[in-house]
Amino acid sequence: MGIINSLMSKKWIILGGAVFGVLAALAVNWGNPANMGICSACFLRDISGGLGFHQASVVQYLRPEIMGFTLGAFVVALAFREWRPRGGSSPIIRFVLGMCMMIGALVFLGCPLRMLLRLAGGDLNGLTAFAGLIFGIFIGIFFLRRGFNLGRAKPMSNTAGAIMPGMMVVLLVLAIAAPAFILKSESGPGSMAMPLFAALGIGAFLGFIGQRTRFCSVGGWRDMFLVRDFYLGSGLIALLIAALATNYIAGNFAADGIYHWGFTGQPIAHTDHLWNFLGMGLVGIAATQIGGCPFRNLILAGEGDTDAGVTILGLIAGAAIAHNFAIAAGPSGINTWSIAAVAAGWAFCLIIGFTMRKA
Repeated sequence: MGIINSLMSKKWIILGGAVFGVLAALAVNWGNPANMGICSACFLRDISGGLGFHQASVVQYLRPEIMGFTLGAFVVALAFREWRPRGGSSPIIRFVLGMCMMIGALVFLGCPLRMLLRLAGGDLNGLTAFAGLIFGIFIGIFFLRRGFNLGRAKPMSNTAGAIMPGMMVVLLVLAIAAPAFILKSESGPGSMAMPLFAALGIGAFLGFIGQRTRFCSVGGWRDMFLVRDFYLGSGLIALLIAALATNYIAGNFAADGIYHWGFTGQPIAHTDHLWNFLGMGLVGIAATQIGGCPFRNLILAGEGDTDAGVTILGLIAGAAIAHNFAIAAGPSGINTWSIAAVAAGWAFCLIIGFTMRKA
């Protein structure tokens, strides 16, 4: 009875995680890049390129899923009277942490959500990254237990809270209108996409799920280790299982399918295990210090959290820096600048971990 009661108390997050996993896996069959059905970091990177902030021509596209996440959360938060504009909690530090999070993600080639989806697609490089993510989260927990704090958010005006949803509306209009100054990849991952309105609809639906369940691909593991709370973690496990099952049912593991088990020859991936570990570790510590993964920040921005909005801007800036300065990894692996950037990101996170404490 105890197990049944525990599952019932988590039924909505488990259902939400399972639906997320099914849709993210099928998004590949519907047009999105392999093992990247849904990736908040990769999609924000594509948006950064679509706006011309970087010139990597294979990753430029205004991904409608991103607008859907935030606008879906915005509508749901309004409907349930949970839209509360707030902010002012160390915004400049959150901006830089967002940059660090993106740099770590682009050295691994994916956010924590894509890490799970890569595992569900047979990419065993996700195991090394998962170990790194947990390591980074443990370091973040170390600081949390010793008083790490970025300060308390304060109520803000409705105008401030509406800025990020408003920006998403502008991006959506640009994606639909497709003016000449908006860049769009003609090859590579940026050219692979679901139909625009299908992507927007799935994004909005996942925004609904994220807002109602508080889904977070870092918070789930953090809560397991910090306070022994398995609520969010059960959703992550459900996502992994559902995505794996969907890939098998959809034939993606068939002899002529797009996936296979192993480390080599995986879609949009590399086998540099040390930097997969350290890159995703940087995501883990930065997200723990911020209080959420990229997807969670997109949802919080829809709820009126301006600190989350600043983090998103940091993620977009981080993507521009990663591609303009040859930091992002590729199928062939990393380079010297990747190593330097990840090391600098770790140094920043450790410095603020030791210095940002409650008085």
